[in-house]
Amino acid sequence: MGHTRSRRRIHFLDELRGFCVILMVFYHAFYTVGYMFGLSFAQTLFDFFSPAEPFFAGLFIFLCGLSCNLSHNNVKRGALLLAVAVALSLVLWLGVQGGLLHRSSLIWFGVLHCLAVCILLYALLYPTIRFVPAWLGVLLCAVLFLCTYHVSPSEGGYVGISGLFRLPLPVTELNHPLLYPLGLCPVSIAGDYFPLLPWFFCFLTGSYVGVWHGSFPKWMYRCHSRVFARLGRWSLWIYLAHQPVIFGLCYLITFIIKAFP
Repeated sequence: MGHTRSRRRIHFLDELRGFCVILMVFYHAFYTVGYMFGLSFAQTLFDFFSPAEPFFAGLFIFLCGLSCNLSHNNVKRGALLLAVAVALSLVLWLGVQGGLLHRSSLIWFGVLHCLAVCILLYALLYPTIRFVPAWLGVLLCAVLFLCTYHVSPSEGGYVGISGLFRLPLPVTELNHPLLYPLGLCPVSIAGDYFPLLPWFFCFLTGSYVGVWHGSFPKWMYRCHSRVFARLGRWSLWIYLAHQPVIFGLCYLITFIIKAFP
């Protein structure tokens, strides 16, 4: 497992990331409009698309892991992202304390926290994991992802693969706040929650696939959609801005409707 980087930009990765960002914006918009502003059609759409959410979120995490092979400094990248994630949690907490936001808006270990910690763990473990052949790393991490997908009590609280084997976890004994980032707490205390188990293994699977980035198919290096590619390159800022923008627009529209019935 090495860090030999290709000089060519893999535009398809930007486009996939941009596609995930678009799905995320719509998904969160359905939640805001449906459950915060009470419109039933948006609730229906949110519930309809909820089963697909882990797939596009997982793809986003997978791509972040893959991109570790393209970064010149993963420690800096992870630390900056962690600082952004902590600042986001603080802003949301202040909004809840001030009565501007509902408690469900709190994020203590959302996708940004998860990605930041994953990047830092990858940088820490790289001297060891680089000796694992890429094909073996992909296989092992994919299996570990499947085995830990149901670790969270909300997903079943067991280690194993449904239909093959299950090892139940002692949920009550694991009820400790320090285990919250791992996904072992019985109750999630926030809406956006991406624990390290299983998502760190999804991230690592992407990092091992990224070893082959210099020999991807030629079509992956061509730009197919400038819109999606641009969105992918600005994904972090879109993530930070989209919810305040959606909430602000909904609030403004509601205010206008009430003011001018």
